[in-house]
Amino acid sequence: MKFVKRDGTPLMLINRKSKSLMQQRKKPAKLTWTLRWRIMNKKGKVDEGGKKRTRRAVKVQRAIVGTSADDIKKLRNQKPEIRSAQRDAALREVKERAKAAKAEKAKQKMAQQAKAGGAAKSTKGFNKNARSGAKR
Repeated sequence: MKFVKRDGTPLMLINRKSKSLMQQRKKPAKLTWTLRWRIMNKKGKVDEGGKKRTRRAVKVQRAIVGTSADDIKKLRNQKPEIRSAQRDAALREVKERAKAAKAEKAKQKMAQQAKAGGAAKSTKGFNKNARSGAKR
C-alpha cells in the first residue's frame, strides 16, 4: 500500500494496520511487533563476541615545522639533568656573545673619541627640542 505525505514523500506500507498506526502517530519503537522495537530492545541477532569493543584513539606525535617527530621523541626522552645542562650552556654562550658585542661597541666608541680629539662639542644641558627664547 502506497501512502504519500503532505510534503510529497511516498511511503510503502505493508497493510492497513500499519497505515492506521502511522496516521495515529504511534511510535514504531513502542510497538512490539515492529523492527524498530526489536532493535531498541536488542532482540533477534545474538552476537558471539558478546560486548562490542570500542577502539581507543592512538596518540600520534606529529612533526613541527623545523623539527622531525624523531627529534621531538629524543628530546622528550632526555633526562632533566642533561636538558638543564644544555640550557645553562646555551645561556652562558648567549651571555658571552653579548659581553663580546658590548666590549666591541665600547672599543669603537673609544676609537671615535680618539679620532675626534678634544674638538667634540659639548651638548650637556642643551635641549634640541626646546623653543627659542622669543615669544610668539
